[in-house]
Amino acid sequence: MMHLGLSITYALALVTGALAVPSQQLETRQQAFKSTAITTHAEPWAIAFLPDNRVLVTERRGNLRLVDPTAKTAGSITGVPAVAYGGQGGLHDVALHPQYANNSIIYLSYAESGSGGAGGAVARAKLTLNTSGGGALSDVEVIWRHSQKAGGGLQFACRLLFGSDGALWISSGEINQMTPAQSMTSNLGKMIKLYDNGTAFAGNPFASQGAVQAQIWSLGHRNPLGIDWDAEGRLWEVEMGPMGGDELNLIQSGANYGWPTVSEGRHYDGRTIPAHSTHPEMNAPKAFWVPVISPAGLIIYKGDLFPSWKGNAIISALGAQGLVRATITGDTAKEAQRISMGRRMRGIREDKEGAIWVVEDGANGRLLKLTPN
Repeated sequence: MMHLGLSITYALALVTGALAVPSQQLETRQQAFKSTAITTHAEPWAIAFLPDNRVLVTERRGNLRLVDPTAKTAGSITGVPAVAYGGQGGLHDVALHPQYANNSIIYLSYAESGSGGAGGAVARAKLTLNTSGGGALSDVEVIWRHSQKAGGGLQFACRLLFGSDGALWISSGEINQMTPAQSMTSNLGKMIKLYDNGTAFAGNPFASQGAVQAQIWSLGHRNPLGIDWDAEGRLWEVEMGPMGGDELNLIQSGANYGWPTVSEGRHYDGRTIPAHSTHPEMNAPKAFWVPVISPAGLIIYKGDLFPSWKGNAIISALGAQGLVRATITGDTAKEAQRISMGRRMRGIREDKEGAIWVVEDGANGRLLKLTPN
């Protein structure tokens, strides 16, 4: 593991690129921030903050690291479930139980192998930390799985987020199978809401139907890789479209977001897909991107360190190789700024002080802490 202490100043410079809405204009002012490299990882995917200010970082090959930001060291957590590494699959997100300080329970999402290929899964476990900068998982229990598996290793998604009511949200990708996103007998391509033990939340819109339907909050999603709450308690989501048509959505109970029936993009072979406007009964994105930015994570910024960003969507982007900022006004959104980081950016989180943490995608991906310059 390489340890980096270099602080780099980036200019948050706007570029003229694809706009979420063709008519909108991007802001032209610049604002500087300091990017401090903490540790370097093998294909990092996600970040979670422990109460003692240490950081959990997932690595896609199946490693869970415990990072000490002060010492800039990364220890190992043992006991991680076996993952199906390949394509876009592996160890994905990590989240703490809302009562972690009392129960030490964490949640992991990952791709797992099985009949037919691989599918997403979510497990919870007790985390015990040791005095050597590492720890171990015990009492590992799988609480949720994709209802089918497929070959190809694509579009698992499976971001994790807890709500103020203690419910666990899972952004379920459609593993490149497309049509299950519209099927009510499949949990692929859905926003899932569960109790912390994995059972379906009683207030879900299709709870009375039982079975898989009871898990579903919304449907018609492709590859939803970022979810976060705004200050009003509304859930926002970013997902990758096909060839064009990346989306920023405001998630509503029982709503259908259209995939694969509608999209603002095209199939990779060039075939057209009807636009959302052709199906007004399906929820259109609040912002979309053609060409793509390849969104990989999302926060709705709530802190005070970057006051002009408060309430904005900050998207970590693979294709755009940086961050994309979108302003939110009511139930509308538009891209305002692009922030070049020079690397594909994967996970993003905001800490309790308002600093923004990101991980770079791929081999030798760094954990970076962003603070005002």
